[in-house]
Parts: sequence; structure tokens; C-alpha cells
Amino acid sequence: MGLKENEMKVVFGLVVLALLTRLLPHPPNFAPITSIALFTGFHFANKRWALFLPLACMFLSDLYLGIHSLIPVIYSAFALISCIGFKAKSLSIMTVLGASTSFFILSNLGVWYFYYPLNWGGLISCFVLAIPFFINSLAGDLFYTSVLQFSFKKLNQSSLSFN
Repeated sequence: MGLKENEMKVVFGLVVLALLTRLLPHPPNFAPITSIALFTGFHFANKRWALFLPLACMFLSDLYLGIHSLIPVIYSAFALISCIGFKAKSLSIMTVLGASTSFFILSNLGVWYFYYPLNWGGLISCFVLAIPFFINSLAGDLFYTSVLQFSFKKLNQSSLSFN
């Protein structure tokens, strides 16, 4: 089953948004990928596309930014976030908070495993040092999810008025 023309426009817009915001200067972790994963998981009928799109956005930008040892952990976290979108009743603040927290926990477990001593001190140090990144991630996730939801509702309203 292929995507409809309007769905293709949304896909293209999300890819452009993701690539631009990851490649242009921005605060660390203030990026739309979590929001895209939630949005596609929640709105896309085709769940394969919902899983593929955020990972494709990450991969395309990682080709430019650099391939790193945490890719399996980070990409798995975004696949989980798409699954959160599948199950969500709405894209509420609580849904975004859950997705942001899931990413924070999974990504920092990966950072701890690869870059810190594998003991309680290393774990605590890793998570405490990551708090500023979590604040940026949460702010970005709330901002981009709001932008995506608002834009999506406006596009749906305008397309209904033309039919």
C-alpha cells in the first residue's frame, strides 16, 4: 500500500525539518527526531513508515555528522518512541515526557556502558552529567511536537475546506 499525495508531503516535510535542524546550529539535543518518531507512530497508518522515517532522518544526518558507537542504542530508543506513539491515546505533554524520559534513560545507559566505569559511581556520574542534555531534549521535544501537531491540524483543516 503506497502513501497518498498528502502523506508524501508530510513525509517530505518531516525529513527536511529533521535534516535542517540537525545540521544547522542548535542547542545540544534540541532536535525534532523524538517528536517525529512520536508523530509518525501516532498518525501514520503504515507502521513500517512510522518506524523507518525517524531512523532514516537520523541516518542521513549521521552520514554528515559522523557515525558513532552509540548508533544501535540511539536508533533503538527512537524505534521504541515510535512504538510509544503507536500506543498513545493522544500526543499529550505526558506522552512527550514519557518519550523524552525513555530516550534519556536508554541513551545514557548506552553512554555509561561505552564511556564510563561500569559501577554505581560511573552510572550516577553519567546520569547526573546528562541532566542539562535532558532539559534541552525535553524542551525540544515539547516544542517540535507542538509544532508538528499544530501544523498537522492546520493542514487537515485546510484540506477539508478545499474538498
